[in-house]
Parts: sequence; C-alpha cells; structure tokens
Amino acid sequence: MLDTFLPARRRLMAGGLSVAVAMLAGCASPPSIEGAADGPSFDRGGRFALLVEYRGGKQDAVQGGFAWRDTAAGQRLDLANPLGNTLARIDVQPGRALLTRSDGTTETAADPDALVEQVLGSPIPVGGLRDWLRGRLAPGPSEHVEKGADGRLSRFAQNGWRVELSRYDELGPRLLRLRRTEPARDISLRLVIDQ
Repeated sequence: MLDTFLPARRRLMAGGLSVAVAMLAGCASPPSIEGAADGPSFDRGGRFALLVEYRGGKQDAVQGGFAWRDTAAGQRLDLANPLGNTLARIDVQPGRALLTRSDGTTETAADPDALVEQVLGSPIPVGGLRDWLRGRLAPGPSEHVEKGADGRLSRFAQNGWRVELSRYDELGPRLLRLRRTEPARDISLRLVIDQ
C-alpha cells in the first residue's frame, strides 16, 4: 500500500523512522515479537506517526505499528503498515545492525543509527529509543532536562532531537513525541504504546 504513496527511498525512511502528528484510530500493530529471549526482555509495542515537512511546503506522512524487544543480547524493532503487514525489521547486536525489508533485501552497519543514516541519508534516533522507551536519558550529553511533578523525565534535548515523554505506566512512557529540525526539513515522530 505504501508503494503507491512514497518513492522507494521515502518508503525506507518511513519504515526506518518508526526506528513515528495525528494518529490513525485503530491502526494495527505488528504482532508481539515471539521467540525465546536470552534472559529477561523489555517489550513494547504500539503505533507510530511520522511527518516530514520539507522547506518549500512539501510533506511526507506515514503511520503504522511497531513492536520492540530489548534483551541483553540486542534489540529488535518490527515496523508494520496500518494493516499490520510487516514492512521492515531492525536487529541490533553489539557492533552490528541489520535492516531486513519485507522483500528480503538487507542492509547492515556497525550500529542502528549508522544503519538508518546509511539507508536514508539522515540520522534517526534508533539507538536512543532503547533508553527513551524506558523513560530515561540515553548515554551522552543532554540539554533542557525537565521532570514532571511525579519526578519522571518529561522533556529533554539529546542527539539533535527534542523529546517529550508522558502517560507513564510501570515500564515507561506510553507517549513519546520526538522532533528534529534540519536545514532542509523538520521531522516529527510520535509513538503511542498500546502493549
């Protein structure tokens, strides 16, 4: 379905970014990631909405679902279209990140952010999601850090992204809003946790 709306490079960008602005009601999430984990796992899933606004007025928007699994051995991110069909899978292990598209083609890089930049030509915070989905800062410098009345992290700037976290449950935020401004475009990504 996305094939008719976005050229190949933009389809990849939409899928990679969901490494997510209004949400579609009833948007299907991919199934939870199954399989044995090496030890305990941190699993989250839900919906994403992505909006890219280019200078000059052009826009690209895409929505879909995602499933995230984080274990001691690595991370896996599945991205699906609004009908629940898997578009891409990103597997991350120490020193290696692999993106597998629904057609079976693959791309590899040393880390997930480098992989997305290699495929899309633009940095995307796949690596930061490991911590942000848990409601904590990723390693490295951060700015403008704010906490809510409950003491939980609510907003900050890190790795070129402005991040807002809210609607916490026992695992972390259930709503993540990410924004990035680049010379040629503005990127907005929204993640809503359903699982």
